[in-house]
Amino acid sequence: MAASELFNESLIRRYDISGPRYTSYPTAVEFNESFTNEDYLQQVEHSNQRGNPLSLYLHIPFCDTVCFYCACNKIITKNRLHAQPYLESLHKEIAMQAELFDSQRQVRQLHWGGGTPTFISTDQMIALMSVTRQHFNLADDDNGEFSIEIDPREADPERIKLLRQLGFNRLSLGIQDFNPEVQKAVNRIQSEQQTLSVMQAARTEGFKSISVDLIYGLPKQSVKSFSETLEKIIAASPDRLSVFNYAHMPANFKPQRQIKSEELPSASEKLAILYQTIDQLTEAGYVYIGMDHFAKPDNELAIAQRQGQLHRNFQGYATHADCDLIGLGMTSIGSVANAYMQNEKTLESYQQRLANNELPIFRGYKLSHDDIIRRQIITRLICDFSLDIQAIEEQLGYDFFSYFVDVIPALRQFAKDQLLEFDTQSIRILPAGRLLIRNICLVFDRYSQQHQQSRFSKAI
Repeated sequence: MAASELFNESLIRRYDISGPRYTSYPTAVEFNESFTNEDYLQQVEHSNQRGNPLSLYLHIPFCDTVCFYCACNKIITKNRLHAQPYLESLHKEIAMQAELFDSQRQVRQLHWGGGTPTFISTDQMIALMSVTRQHFNLADDDNGEFSIEIDPREADPERIKLLRQLGFNRLSLGIQDFNPEVQKAVNRIQSEQQTLSVMQAARTEGFKSISVDLIYGLPKQSVKSFSETLEKIIAASPDRLSVFNYAHMPANFKPQRQIKSEELPSASEKLAILYQTIDQLTEAGYVYIGMDHFAKPDNELAIAQRQGQLHRNFQGYATHADCDLIGLGMTSIGSVANAYMQNEKTLESYQQRLANNELPIFRGYKLSHDDIIRRQIITRLICDFSLDIQAIEEQLGYDFFSYFVDVIPALRQFAKDQLLEFDTQSIRILPAGRLLIRNICLVFDRYSQQHQQSRFSKAI
């Protein structure tokens, strides 16, 4: 069935509400400053007792120019000298964090995000990876997933070759849209040749997975223009695609105030773009992983989903659900044992805490048993599009229908709207429900995210 056949107007109106993307549960909105470094150390102790593999996220916040749509934590500067003091602080944090974790625990995943990680120089990249390897036990190339976000305007074949030599074996390229008018409207001028040459260089150097990021709902986009971008992307044959729904929230993100609201596609046009995207990519052989991700059938993301081992974290869909995540750098978020934690959000406070030999954690959240139950349900629904009710009852020790008696009416309505099917054994998400999975997850969220709609993007 084509994506456009899944909805009618009344269904769209009913479910076009704001809600989290559930890269965590509870979401970062619930993080609080009562979470201390002592709390973190307790979670690290629990983590070491479990002995699971580790995942590292390193945040490089600098960008040369601002993209108007961006909602990331970044520092806009053309002065490359600003990076060095930050990197020195980051080196120190890496050493301090490594001291806390059992040195035998292997790092299975590593990700450099931003900002623009390729903002920093070749020598700075070499030094940062060297410090990381010095302090953490990184897996070899066959077992580790080491990825980096690439701005093709900040990369060339020589830099791609260096990244492969440093140990990166996966990369993600920011594209958003190839249309020149759209690029101008969002202040991201990027030629097709720049992008495609980076992709070709990555293949030449033996990168195991190449992902591209696109955004639909940007100013001056149409079904036709975005379809043309998709045609070019499909021809380039990336292993994965992230196709994000642009959330226009200028009150929250100052750069978005540069975007003219009247140039944004209408709600109906935006939905039509989504329909076209799903149909075009699935016809080209990509698997619709969920929400905003697509992958080739032989990509580890699609394989993990088929095996019931897909995970969701602060970077989106991921493999290796068993890894504890250590966030490094300003604003970074970690997930260790049964808690989340986030670093200081400003450059000054981040660097000052480390200068004082303190971990730069400024807020976090310790999960209750109720949170763990709800997180497991939301994670499995958003990753598997199904829930084995009996298995999760046995795993977490509760009776599903008694525990969630207040949710049953919503499940019945979802079933009536043909978003899902459910019985005493399982919940099974239907095709229309896959596009509205955030709405379904929302009914299991006890923090009433519906009342905080200004903080979240629209589901459709």
